[in-house]
Amino acid sequence: MSNNEKHHANWAEWAINHRQLVYFFAVLVLIMGMFSFKSLGRSEDPSFAVKQMVISAAWPGASAKDVEMHLTNTLEKQIQSLPQVKKITSYSRPGVCVITVALKDEVSGNTVRQRWLELRNIVNDGKKDLPSGTVGPFYNDRFDDVYGNIYAITGDGYTYEDMRKYAEKIKLDFFSVPDVKKVELVGVQPEKIFVQMQTAKLAQLGLDINSIANTIKAQTSVNASGMIEADTANSYLRITGSPDSVENIAAIPINANGRVFRLGDIATITRGYADPPETMMYYNGKPAVGIALSMEDGGDNIKLGENLAKEIARIQKELPLGLELNQVANQPEVVKKSISEFSESLYEAIIIVLVVSLMTLGRRSGYVISCCIPLILLGSFCAMFALGIDLHKVSLGALVVSLGMLVDDAIVVVELMEVKMSEGMPRKEAASYAFKTCAWPLLTGTTITCLGFMPIAFSKASASEFAYSLFPVMTVTLMLSWLVSATLAPVLGYEWIRPTVIKQESYDNSFYRAFRKLLHWALGHRITVIGITLAMLGLSMFMLRFVSQEFFPASVRPELLVELNLPEGSSIKTTDAAARKLTNLIKDDKELDHVSTYVG
Repeated sequence: MSNNEKHHANWAEWAINHRQLVYFFAVLVLIMGMFSFKSLGRSEDPSFAVKQMVISAAWPGASAKDVEMHLTNTLEKQIQSLPQVKKITSYSRPGVCVITVALKDEVSGNTVRQRWLELRNIVNDGKKDLPSGTVGPFYNDRFDDVYGNIYAITGDGYTYEDMRKYAEKIKLDFFSVPDVKKVELVGVQPEKIFVQMQTAKLAQLGLDINSIANTIKAQTSVNASGMIEADTANSYLRITGSPDSVENIAAIPINANGRVFRLGDIATITRGYADPPETMMYYNGKPAVGIALSMEDGGDNIKLGENLAKEIARIQKELPLGLELNQVANQPEVVKKSISEFSESLYEAIIIVLVVSLMTLGRRSGYVISCCIPLILLGSFCAMFALGIDLHKVSLGALVVSLGMLVDDAIVVVELMEVKMSEGMPRKEAASYAFKTCAWPLLTGTTITCLGFMPIAFSKASASEFAYSLFPVMTVTLMLSWLVSATLAPVLGYEWIRPTVIKQESYDNSFYRAFRKLLHWALGHRITVIGITLAMLGLSMFMLRFVSQEFFPASVRPELLVELNLPEGSSIKTTDAAARKLTNLIKDDKELDHVSTYVG
């Protein structure tokens, strides 16, 4: 090859001269893309750090004013020493204070956990400054744990404790399912033993509540009793009558004025549930214990749903008669529908491009374009797998948006190749000419399009963290489309396109004459054309204010969430009665699949 030929060599010409290498990498990307697509995590929304923490503390017996002055204010002053705090909000009630801490938007998601750890250390170091008798503080910063799968255990004739025991067993079984991150029980009512005594009887016996409470506490405490050391093993001694039943507690001796009574003789001892009750759950109006699961970051939600379905089928066979396990929330099904919608959009886009290409560019050119589309998308899946980007609303949206643009580069190159071949230029020279003429302008246009999404990735806001994947996915996809148009598209065009030589008279028809006339008018009235363009730009910017704006469209899930708030100070029993009344009004509607209610 001469120096002159080397000087004019370009990517398209190099790709044609090394077709086997181009085909090898194309097949490699094809295989890797299919593997990556199957291995990508699948979720409904991208994971992001919630930059808020709730700190709560209790001071039993204190008024709201005392809580505000001595507990809430002290905690707020301690929290203010944490760097990058955006806002602190609090409210105080009798005996309780709740403080919400929000970090600034510029705090990256990777450092949020570190900030919360620093806040815990600050508050824990300052516990000595809190009022005596303070319970807590307690911290809640796990708002980003999304429980996408929720199940409810119900059973006629079964107590809360019975349902809790089976729920605990199922919880342990769920931990063995791959991609399960966290399992929590909802609506559990802890069992307690109640000791009720009449004030008149206590006065008659000369007893007071505190002395009886101290006696019960001493009798029910667990202490080391001793050990017998033998030649081969040690035997530990334990006191009988441990407080594990109502009978043992009733047998506790009480000394009253030199006489000894059994606790059961002077008090009524019953087993029951916490009063007021804890957070409660109902399924179709029936008391239930819920089991909520969250998925590991980067996990496959669809595969998780399949594994959970197998585990549920096994558990259903082992449940006793009368106990039912129902599914309340099924996020894998939502994700599966979302992925299916993308697949349908992808297939529709390929078919549309194929049909349009065949109708406008010809059969062989349409084949070239149609081969480039899936290869570009599979290459994008490889990049997403390498960058750790899952398939979710944002990344899928970026791929769907890029579908309309990723074919532009290949169409321009292939169409120009065909035109030059039709004019009699050799195939390799036509490919080289198309690259020299269009490659760098196309790269410039592609780069500008990609840069349009860059502010989303680099802005300091929670929304940018949520929508971050728009920029890398769009950039990778469009850059891959340019690379394919500069290498694979010329190779396929060189192999497949066989146009007939055209003459100049072919451009002398009604379409070209009308287009030529319009072009000549525009060039002759440049100021008018530029003025019309600027006027349309200004009109568009003005009309934009009348277009409704929202970050994401409303959810299409067939779900309705009703939030019921009673006046401040209402008891949980009153809230429970109102919630059950509302549930009973709607649960028999034939169009409803199920109703789940949470109280507390």
